Amino acid sequence: MQGYSVLDVLTARPTAAELARVPHFLYGHVHPSTAYSTGAWLRDLMKLIDDGTFVERPVIFVGGTGLYFRALAEGISEMPDIPQSIRDRWRYELQEQGAAKLHRILLREDSAAGMMLKPTDGQRIVRALEVLDASGRSILEWQAARGRPLIDRVSTRFLVIEPDRAELVKRIEARFDRMLEKGAIDEVRRLAELGLDPDLPAMKAIGVRELQAAMAGELSFPEAIERAKIATRQYAKRQATWFRHQPGPEWLRLRPGDRVGSTISDTLFSAT
Repeated sequence: MQGYSVLDVLTARPTAAELARVPHFLYGHVHPSTAYSTGAWLRDLMKLIDDGTFVERPVIFVGGTGLYFRALAEGISEMPDIPQSIRDRWRYELQEQGAAKLHRILLREDSAAGMMLKPTDGQRIVRALEVLDASGRSILEWQAARGRPLIDRVSTRFLVIEPDRAELVKRIEARFDRMLEKGAIDEVRRLAELGLDPDLPAMKAIGVRELQAAMAGELSFPEAIERAKIATRQYAKRQATWFRHQPGPEWLRLRPGDRVGSTISDTLFSAT
């Protein structure tokens, strides 16, 4: 989400002062009308690597979405480019006919992919139909062809910070309050003025739908704020679960009481 422009506040992007102090890459470079994906992020990263941006400098990849780290270390299946006309067609069909009807179409045209999806999973059903429509090949065929990793696992140091749960909840509460103070409502208003498809990823950033509902009078602002905080806590829990079970033994886990800053600094310099 931090790759999208407009969403400076709600995605807690680095501040202007932080950006000026240390070079940052792939932040705020994508218009929210774009359905930006992990694959697109990897392609943008590959361009930076190929043009020598990272030569002779230590690089830190920061984030909380495990899929991006897995893609970095293991590669990811390359998907075909989908013309906007095809995207628009299937989104329209989803709105008009519903997920269950499109699921039946997918079962008829690509039974293997259809059998792997729930009839209620409209987003993934549409994705499978888009890929089939644009390429003539099943999304399963594309997923089976994994690309190359972009980092060397041997020379890379992996760190995951595992904060105290109670302390994390407090910080989530305070974080969203600060977002409101910094202009989150104005940010959501500017996003709404773009008239974007509500199913686009940028429109699903935590806080966007909740604050939009409050601005439309569907919720009170206190209700919207509480829902956004709950959604953030749930998201943090999913992230913690992923990092607890998915990464390999090469990941160094930093817990309460560990000297996080000095450990990161020592690890960074030992890798150079």
